[in-house]
Amino acid sequence: MPGLAAEQDAVSLVRRVARALNRRVTDIVALLLNHKVTCQLLGVVFEEKTPEELQKHATVRPSVLELLLEISRHCDIYLMETVLDDKSEENALMALESAGLFRTGGLMEEKVLFCSTEVGRTSFVRQLEADFHIDTSLDIVSQLSRFIRCQLFISSMEGGQLAANIFNSPSLEQFFS
Repeated sequence: MPGLAAEQDAVSLVRRVARALNRRVTDIVALLLNHKVTCQLLGVVFEEKTPEELQKHATVRPSVLELLLEISRHCDIYLMETVLDDKSEENALMALESAGLFRTGGLMEEKVLFCSTEVGRTSFVRQLEADFHIDTSLDIVSQLSRFIRCQLFISSMEGGQLAANIFNSPSLEQFFS
């Protein structure tokens, strides 16, 4: 559990991000400069929202392409997902490759991580010691709220009683717009 100094740093980061919401994407990403970002794929980067859909295909949302590349220019970014089988992993990697996310030099294939449970995804984020995490699971962001400085909960529903270090947005691009 972070100490008082770490909590004050988190509050400071949250305030800076909140002030930056009226700025351009590059200004907001610059606030995260030299920080580690972890991001779920389903429902954030991909059109698909469930592991079952990922078994069949994966489609990168065109509206997040430039944003992901901008984040990768300034941050150490890890993409991650809970999958049911090897075919799902292949579909995810092929979709990211087809979208050109690996060719541009921003995202690294080695930093796309897969696990079989949400507990595994939570463990990835904690072990990587992310400064900023993006996820569609309320359970995961709630569990990580004590450990991760700043999080973005992607959901069309209001997040209800979220911790002070958790932002809520219907999509990644809407948060940064």
